[in-house]
Amino acid sequence: MSDAPARPAEAGSSAPPRPGAVVAVLALAGITVSLMQTLVIPIVPELPGYLHAAPSDAAWAVTATLLAAAVATPVAGRLGDMLGKRRLLLVSLVLLVAGSVVCAFSDRLVPMIAGRTLQGLAAAVVPLGISIMRDELPPQKLAGSTALMSASLGVGGALGLPAAAFIADHFDWHVLFWTSATVGVVAFALVLGLVPESGVRTGGRFDLLGALGMALGLVSLLLAVSKGADWGWGSGTTLGLFALAAVVLPAWGWFELRTAQPLVDLRTTARRQVLFTNLASIAFGFSMFAMSLVMPQLLQLPAQTGYGLGRSMLTVGLVMAPQGLVMMAMAPVSAMITKSRGPKTTLMTGAVIVAVGYGLGIALMSELWQLVVVSCVIGAGVGFAYGAMPALIMDAVPASETAAANSLNTLMRSIGTSVASAVAGVILAQLTISLGGHALPSEDGFKVVMAIGAGAAALAFVLAAFLPRHRSATPAPAPTAEEPSAEAVG
Repeated sequence: MSDAPARPAEAGSSAPPRPGAVVAVLALAGITVSLMQTLVIPIVPELPGYLHAAPSDAAWAVTATLLAAAVATPVAGRLGDMLGKRRLLLVSLVLLVAGSVVCAFSDRLVPMIAGRTLQGLAAAVVPLGISIMRDELPPQKLAGSTALMSASLGVGGALGLPAAAFIADHFDWHVLFWTSATVGVVAFALVLGLVPESGVRTGGRFDLLGALGMALGLVSLLLAVSKGADWGWGSGTTLGLFALAAVVLPAWGWFELRTAQPLVDLRTTARRQVLFTNLASIAFGFSMFAMSLVMPQLLQLPAQTGYGLGRSMLTVGLVMAPQGLVMMAMAPVSAMITKSRGPKTTLMTGAVIVAVGYGLGIALMSELWQLVVVSCVIGAGVGFAYGAMPALIMDAVPASETAAANSLNTLMRSIGTSVASAVAGVILAQLTISLGGHALPSEDGFKVVMAIGAGAAALAFVLAAFLPRHRSATPAPAPTAEEPSAEAVG
């Protein structure tokens, strides 16, 4: 985000948009990225054997994607505002395909980490897609379309898990990545053929020092959070990374405030609507991911524990798949509430539904149908919230800063999921039972994680209460050459 004035793209660079096709293709691109993140889950326990590596080293195949996505999302958002959102969307899909192909040819750890890093660099597809929608769609279609685009993350994740489990059970594990590459090529071709390039750009210079500082700070923070349990929370490495983040991120913020064209416009980010939406996004990211950590373990733990259901990974995927479909089904409902009551009401409604879902989960966790119900209720609440967040962001920033602002919001959700993973890991490692000489998470441990998930949803509700009230999400107009983009509407 920067104060540079927006300028139109070159004349004739895009065809007139077809709203239905644009929405469908961008949603497919979002689903493609979430599939990439899910496909590896069924083979995580087997990766050490596949890659001839120690389990702690093989875990980097997951961690590398997380770190790459955290850095790439705000950078791609800013470049999208500068150079063209469709162009950066296509670049992201190329990186996804390239990473998938590298993984498909990998039998060793280093190329696998390299491929997974390339895949993580594609994480900005969803915020870029939302930003394209703002530029290209008629106002009356925007709320529903952005809600659907946000829901694509959950849809791809939920549907990708059973598909990945089936492929892993019946084919060579490399087929997972060939599948990801194929879907990525299809998404690229459809975006290239059907999605026009936005005419809203900021131009200006890219803040390279800001990008490097942000990357160092975020990588230090997320690496400490994600690997702290393995390294020890009191280890020198973990504490050193936390200390480095505590020094670098404030220094980065000081630098960004004094840069003419910053990577992230912190003054815009500090506006009440943007700030509290991003804070609520962290809480929602935590709350959404808590169930993703609890349910697979509950389903797969041995029935001898008295609460585990002893099911396969394929069953896990099938139980969780309806959650993604519910998220998609809630997109038009979320848009309808946003149009009539405003996105603040939609976000608060989603928080209440998620909290209720976790409350049900504490009581209903002994049968498959109960877990399906719980996951669907939580999915409905997340669908409401994820549909409202882009509306709140776009209502508060000018069109020339949309991709950067949405990318930052996506990063906030990712931070929430990373913290959820760390917190849940600590709780489940501390509250255990012994079965056959092995320590397994206890039933009380799962209930505590779900209670914290409900608390995170309640926190999101409180944060959303501080948002200004709007009857509808009216996008801020694009600034002209006479009107700097710092003067955002809302």
